[in-house]
Amino acid sequence: MSNNERSLELEEIALKPLVKPGLGYNIGLASLAVVVAVGVLFYAGQLWKGLSVTGMQNQVFWGLYITTFVYFIGISLAGTLVSAILRLSGQHWQSPVSRIAEVITGSALIGALLMVVIDMGRPERLLNIFIHGRIQSPLLWDVIAVNTYLFGSLLYLYIPMIPDLALCRDKLGESVSPIRQKIYRLLALGWQNTPEQKERLEKVIGIMSVVIIPAGIAVHSVTAWIFGMTLRSGWDTTILAPYFVVSAFFSGVAMVIVAMAIFRKAFGLEKYLTVDHFKKLGWLLIAMGLVYGYFNFAELLTEAYKVKGHELEFLSMFFTGRFSMLFWLFFLDCILLPVFLMVWPTTRNITGITIAGVLVVIGVWFKRYIFVIPTLSLANTPTYFDSAPYRASLPELSITMIGLAGFALLIALFFRFFPAIPVWEIANEWDKESAEISSINSVRLGKFKGGAK
Repeated sequence: MSNNERSLELEEIALKPLVKPGLGYNIGLASLAVVVAVGVLFYAGQLWKGLSVTGMQNQVFWGLYITTFVYFIGISLAGTLVSAILRLSGQHWQSPVSRIAEVITGSALIGALLMVVIDMGRPERLLNIFIHGRIQSPLLWDVIAVNTYLFGSLLYLYIPMIPDLALCRDKLGESVSPIRQKIYRLLALGWQNTPEQKERLEKVIGIMSVVIIPAGIAVHSVTAWIFGMTLRSGWDTTILAPYFVVSAFFSGVAMVIVAMAIFRKAFGLEKYLTVDHFKKLGWLLIAMGLVYGYFNFAELLTEAYKVKGHELEFLSMFFTGRFSMLFWLFFLDCILLPVFLMVWPTTRNITGITIAGVLVVIGVWFKRYIFVIPTLSLANTPTYFDSAPYRASLPELSITMIGLAGFALLIALFFRFFPAIPVWEIANEWDKESAEISSINSVRLGKFKGGAK
């Protein structure tokens, strides 16, 4: 099959879900929308009654909302690792996966900002950060870093999409509504696929790839410093910033694997999202998981060896106390089982790697929970204790689902209107491979003719 024929087939497969997404896909969208709607109803009650509807207290003043915020911040590093870093390192195998990773990044950052607004109780309080915020505060650093990273990530998602938006403009035609036609035409920015446009686009993508990496690392470091620059047991450690970055790479790769498996099946992309992609991301997941496990071990060993202040009480909550089940499940779920699934040849396949990704995606959220809540559960003074330990309320759980289900809904809606795989990048890689093969064959033919003479 020639490159032109392969490209036409790729275009047909990539554009088909934009016209006929399938019944199961629409049911999934509707289900997520219902979960979000239920959460919005509970949020209306929170706006009326205040944060008293949650399980948060004077002592445990951060609950599921900030847990989910930190979780989303971690997942948002997916686009930086899978797309930017691999693109700069010349790992062209990641091309079919890059858009999924970039959309996860944008959606996760939107979810993170949403959880911050929800946690404030009253949305208008967000203005106080800008009006009365002090530059010395890590909270203000985080607001600046997250918004900068969100803007850069959305731009990094949009720029490589321009040729595919032009493809939607030219190929979909009357198959979609006039409004969508106008949107595609507007966003395509007059793209005509000329060599000059391609050259400029690749230069801009290269520049954005370089810029987005330090921005991504910065936002995770600053988020870690919100906790690390306190004197609370469990947070008072200099290792927190690199610990957050490694955790973000770990959870980000896992989320890409899960999303890739879903859209591969939903949109019939088996030919382009192959077993090889899953295996390479699986090995990357395990590498990040082992580093993440080492950071956990180093942190706990240091605290257990010194046992200063509240450390003994803090560690006992993990090993034998109230949070011990979640703690040991985290190590089993996030470190041991994924490594086993990847190392054992029988489970080193799409199903096994996807299960490993799902385990990590779920387990990391619980790790965020036992990162935030236990530290706040320790009393700062010996005479103050809350009457009851923190437990999330039903409204709090439902409102949290606005973020979690809304995150999945954003991704699903995006791929309802835009191609899930970068058509032009894949076709461009095919052309480069063909040119390299032709060049090699020409050199070999020249040497053969020279030897014959």
